[in-house]
Amino acid sequence: MTEPNPYKDGGDYQWGPTQPPGAPDGYGYPQAPLAPMGGSPGAPLLALGDITVLQNSVITPNGTMPLKGAVWNCTDMSRTEEKIPTVGIVLAVVFAVFCLLGLLFLLMKERRTTGFIQISVTSAGRHHSTMIPATGPDTIHWVVGQIGYARSLSA
Repeated sequence: MTEPNPYKDGGDYQWGPTQPPGAPDGYGYPQAPLAPMGGSPGAPLLALGDITVLQNSVITPNGTMPLKGAVWNCTDMSRTEEKIPTVGIVLAVVFAVFCLLGLLFLLMKERRTTGFIQISVTSAGRHHSTMIPATGPDTIHWVVGQIGYARSLSA
């Protein structure tokens, strides 16, 4: 997704790191140019939900926080359910009449991930939390990787 760079004249800027698997286009990216504390903010290094990390600050709806010394946490509040789909049960019943191999249809599994992953950042006496929807079992791995990158920037 290429959008015009609001921070310098001319040229294009490719917005931040990858988005979580299965997320809609534009998910987690800033909606408008951001200019904290009267200076040129530079390009966003990371965007997680409504949290945007710049070169030396963290932008949230609660205000701007310094990046140096920020504490990042994430909590997995998602779950993955596994069940036999209705089609598998119907096929098992229909083919069980003809041969016992129809029972193999009961081995069909359907996995569905629901819930959210909560990300929180605390810096300079301010705190902000955001929720990232879990679109699959691998979403938590993506978020933990992004949090690790944010922690390395905060050090």
